[in-house]
Amino acid sequence: MSNTVEAIVAVEHVYKSVADSTGTLDILQDIHFTLGARETAAIVGASGSGKSTLLSIIAGLDVPTKGTVKLAGEDLFAVDEDDRAALRARQVGFVFQSFQLLGNLTALENVMLPLELAGRSDARAAATEMLARVGLGQRLGHYPKLLSGGEQQRVALARAFVVQPRLLLADEPTGSLDFATGEQVMQLMFDLNRELGTTLLLVTHDRAIAQRCDRRITVAAGRVAQDESTAAESLPA
Repeated sequence: MSNTVEAIVAVEHVYKSVADSTGTLDILQDIHFTLGARETAAIVGASGSGKSTLLSIIAGLDVPTKGTVKLAGEDLFAVDEDDRAALRARQVGFVFQSFQLLGNLTALENVMLPLELAGRSDARAAATEMLARVGLGQRLGHYPKLLSGGEQQRVALARAFVVQPRLLLADEPTGSLDFATGEQVMQLMFDLNRELGTTLLLVTHDRAIAQRCDRRITVAAGRVAQDESTAAESLPA
């Protein structure tokens, strides 16, 4: 449980089951934890343990079989999909392994998009400034296919942070990048996270990335097997 006063994320006894040819498959079972403002946490575990399903439910992109998720006190599953989408737009930023940029839009247009959807009149200026902050001020007019993987992920970071979300969700954000580029992207993510005061929750297989977070939440067989602070591990021997 978080020691901070304000819970930005409250995952409350979440279960997820699906039916297959052999019967019912339990993907998540009684997941329960909170994250406070500015806290950083990594969800870790073996492939198939339920990490990405959990992240999708926290984002409101998937619906739990039982239980709920609250974002800044608002119950994601007490509202319909339209209201859930509006809540995501106000509160949440996303970074994916596969970047999820729109290929027919330039870097600038990709970053402007969430601002335009929110009706921001300063979308172009805000997107230009954010792209400059991630080192892409000279690449505004480039389409994703003309950008390297690292550059595409920096565009994705700019798009996620430009709305100044209270929560950033990242699913294997360095999974498609080489080691050196991944290190640069993660440093940028943590720098922006501290600067903007965002709560960060990421799924990763990389122990070094998990170690940089305040907490490591280990999921095994659909349950939280361990929820621990990483602070003690970072102390000198």
